[in-house]
Amino acid sequence: MDQRSAELFLHLCNSLHFARTSEQMHVSPSTLSRVIARLEQELGARLFTRDKRSVSLTPSGVRVRRFVEQWLGQWRELQADLCGEIADLAGELSVYCSVTASYSHLPQLLDRFRILCPRAEIKLVTGDVALAVAMVRDARADIALAARPESLPLSVNFASMTTVPLSIIAPRVNCVAREMLDAPIIDWQRVPFILPEHGPARRRLENWFALMDINPPIVATVAGHEALVSMVALGSGVGIAPDVVLANSPVSERIQKVPVDVAIEPFDMGVCALSKRLHEPLLQRFWQLAAHHPFNHD
Repeated sequence: MDQRSAELFLHLCNSLHFARTSEQMHVSPSTLSRVIARLEQELGARLFTRDKRSVSLTPSGVRVRRFVEQWLGQWRELQADLCGEIADLAGELSVYCSVTASYSHLPQLLDRFRILCPRAEIKLVTGDVALAVAMVRDARADIALAARPESLPLSVNFASMTTVPLSIIAPRVNCVAREMLDAPIIDWQRVPFILPEHGPARRRLENWFALMDINPPIVATVAGHEALVSMVALGSGVGIAPDVVLANSPVSERIQKVPVDVAIEPFDMGVCALSKRLHEPLLQRFWQLAAHHPFNHD
């Protein structure tokens, strides 16, 4: 049993609802079922009683719950105790994030990290934020700043840092999209859109289309929020982007947010790393700084 499986098990103990736990812990229902089945197989005992209407803990499940609560508590206490012993550690830590995050969020973390671990070396890799979890999962980065995906790999842990609002954005320059948005009544069904190539922003825009009951023309798909903002600024179409990207974009004056009746779900922005590596001192220290220190957005 690893830490992620233990956390899923405890959440299910509290919710007694497989669908709710899978949604709130960002795993698929089938993945959650496999985790519980594997725990039951490893322990040789049934942990939950299930029927069509309810889920309940068995007596064995109650005992395992007590053990897991104690084990996780002691593990986290040990992590906290060890953090005070790592100020003199040296080594390299590769950090992946978007270009925008490299100057909107990462500097605050690095300032704190360097005070605590002055001999550590940071190797920064930037790219599309939609690839952040995959970079960690595939061991191409030690840790990453990411938007929480709808489904998180079981091997990856995620800790929230802040929320990031998203907006529908449009060009200020004269173009077809601008003319359509200036109409007394916007016919969203005809407005040309630029989609993120993949990732949480694309799913949010597709969900927005569904809530608006529209199927507008897609004129392009783009990897990376910064590139998408640039295409919108050129007048290629309408898109979606995090507000922090707009605030830091060199073409922000050529972009405007479009007021919409249907709100778009913000990003849960945080830090992710492989669960099995969270005991490593440098990675652990960076993780704890990201997860427990509030961001100053002034």
